[in-house]
Amino acid sequence: MGAIRILVLCVSSSVCLYFLLALIRVLLKLCWTPIRMQYLMGSQGIKGPSYRSFHGSTKEILNMKKEAMSRPMDLSHDIMSKILPHIHSWVNKYGKNFLQWNGPQAQLVLTEPELIKEILNNRDNAFPKPKMAEGFIKKILGDGVVTSEGEKWAKMRKLANSAFNAENLKNMIPAMITSVEVMLQRWKHHEGKEIEVFEEFRLLSSEVISRTAFGSSYLEGENIFQMLMKLTLLASRNTHKLKFPGISKFYKTSDDIESEQLEKEIFNSILGIIKKKEEKVMTEEVGSFGNDFLQLLVMAYHDANSSPKMSIQDLVDECKTFYFAGQETTNSLLAWTVLLLAIHTDWQEEARKEVLNLFGHQNPNPDGITKLKTMGMIINESLRLYPPIILTARKVERKTRLGKLTLPAELVLLIPNIAVHHDPQVWGEDVHLFKPERFSEGVSKATNNNIAAFLPFGMGPRNCVGFSFATTETKIALSMILQRYAFTLSPAYVHSPLQVLTLRPQHGLQVLLHSL
Repeated sequence: MGAIRILVLCVSSSVCLYFLLALIRVLLKLCWTPIRMQYLMGSQGIKGPSYRSFHGSTKEILNMKKEAMSRPMDLSHDIMSKILPHIHSWVNKYGKNFLQWNGPQAQLVLTEPELIKEILNNRDNAFPKPKMAEGFIKKILGDGVVTSEGEKWAKMRKLANSAFNAENLKNMIPAMITSVEVMLQRWKHHEGKEIEVFEEFRLLSSEVISRTAFGSSYLEGENIFQMLMKLTLLASRNTHKLKFPGISKFYKTSDDIESEQLEKEIFNSILGIIKKKEEKVMTEEVGSFGNDFLQLLVMAYHDANSSPKMSIQDLVDECKTFYFAGQETTNSLLAWTVLLLAIHTDWQEEARKEVLNLFGHQNPNPDGITKLKTMGMIINESLRLYPPIILTARKVERKTRLGKLTLPAELVLLIPNIAVHHDPQVWGEDVHLFKPERFSEGVSKATNNNIAAFLPFGMGPRNCVGFSFATTETKIALSMILQRYAFTLSPAYVHSPLQVLTLRPQHGLQVLLHSL
C-alpha cells in the first residue's frame, strides 16, 4: 500500500508540474513577451495601441472594420478609411510606423518606402515570409511558391519563372484572345443594357488561367474555382478571430469543418486533373511533358534526380496557388480599371484611340501589346489606387537592424502597400485623384525614383511571378472591349471596396454597354 501511495503521489506531482510549466509558458506568451516587446519598441520611438491580454488589437480592428463597412461611401478613390480603417487611424495617431497586436503576436506596421525597400529586397535573408500557420489561408495556398521558403521556394520559383517567361507568355496570347472572344459573345445579349462585369471578369480570368497554365478549359476547373471561392470567403470571415493554440484539435467551428471538407475536395479534384495530364502525355508520342505550368510541375515530380524531391502534396499546393492567384488578381485588376474608365470617359476615349490606331478592328498582337503606352499608364494608376493585394507580411528571422531600428527575432512586419500608394507625401495632394499621366515617364519618375512607393505586385526576389501575365491579359481584354463598346457606370453601382484576400467591389460592378 505504501508503494502505491508513493506512486500516486509521484504521478500527482508530475501532473501538477506539467500544468505548472504549461501555465508558465502561457503567461510568458500572453503577458511577459508582449510587455517586453512593447517596451523594446517603445524605447525606440515606436508607439501603437496598448496590448490587451490575449486579444491584442484584434477586437479594436474588427470593430473599426465593422463600423467602416456599415457606412455608405461616396464615389471616391480615397478608400483607406474604408478597407483598412485601423491603419488609417493609427498612422495618423502614432506615425508612419507603429506596433499593433494579432493576439499576443507583435506586428510592426511600416509605411516608409525606404524601410519597405530594404525588407522586400531581403539581401541578408533577414526578412523571410512568416511561416504559414494551419488555418484558412494555408488551406487555400498550401505550402506553394507564395508561402514556402529556402530550397523548396527556389525550385518552385524557377519552375514558375520558366512557365511564365516572355516567350511562353507570347505563346499564351492566342488562348487569352479566345477566352475574351467567348466572354464578348455573351455580352451581345447585354448591348444597350446593364451588365455586371465583376462576375464576367471572374469567369474570364478563370478560363484564361485554366487554358494557359493547366492546358484545360474552365469547365474542368470550375469545381475547383467554386471551392476556392468558398474557402476565400471563410478565410475573410475569420480574419482577426483568435483561437488558443491546439484548441482546434478538440473543438471545431462549422467554418473549420467546412474548410477541411473543401480542402479535401480541392485536393482530390486537382489530383484528377494531374492524373489526366499524366495519362495524356503517356499515351501520346510526346518526348517531354511540354511547357505549360502543370506540365512543368508533372515533369519535376517525375524527375528522379530532382532536389528537393517534390511530393504529390507539393504538386497540388502549386496548382492551388496558381488557380487562386491567377484568377483573383487579374479579376480585381480588370474590374477596378473598368470602373475608373467608366467614370473617366475622357481616358476611356484616349485608350480606345490608341487601341484602334495599333490594331484597328483586328485582334491584339504581341508587338502591339507592348506599345500600349496610354493603357499602361491607366493600368498603373488603377493598380496604385486599387491594388489587388493590399498587405504584405514578413518576419524578422534574427535580431537585425532596419534603418535606425533594432528589431528582435520573430517580430512580424506588415507592409500595407495601399497606404503607401495613397500617401500624399509621396504622390502629392492629388493622391486620391485618377491621373494616369503620373506614369507618362514610367514608374521611377512617378515615384521620384522611390520604386518602393509603388508595390502592386511586390518587389525584390519575392515579387509576383504572374505580374506580366496579369497585365498582358488585362491589356488584351480591355483592347478587345474598347474596340466594340463604350461603357458608363450604371446608377445601380454601389461603391464599396472590400478586402476578401484581394480587393474587390463588394456589390459587383454594374456598367451600361454602348455598342460602337
